[in-house]
Amino acid sequence: MATVEECRQALHDLAARMDANADKVRKQVDLERTLACRITDLGTAFHGRLTGGRLVDLADGDDPNAKVALSTTSDDLIRLVRGELDVPKALASRQMSINANPFDLLKLRKML
Repeated sequence: MATVEECRQALHDLAARMDANADKVRKQVDLERTLACRITDLGTAFHGRLTGGRLVDLADGDDPNAKVALSTTSDDLIRLVRGELDVPKALASRQMSINANPFDLLKLRKML
């Protein structure tokens, strides 16, 4: 099981990777949404915003009103950020869930 700090770092790593690709992504995807990432096995959560192809304002704590909500275990979050987790398979097997508008899901796929 990964720690809260490892999950926090993974999200910051993801934000840095998205930031590096933001100019390219922004031309393809226009998505302005609040985001919550709930870590089920640690009983913790993080939140931020997706804007301009970037993940910004990352902070500890849940956002119950987030337009996009990801729920997964700490280990699966780490695997997701490293690109080691097949997202469609993880969703189908309920390893993770993403609660969002279907059109937002399509846009998210292009961002990652």
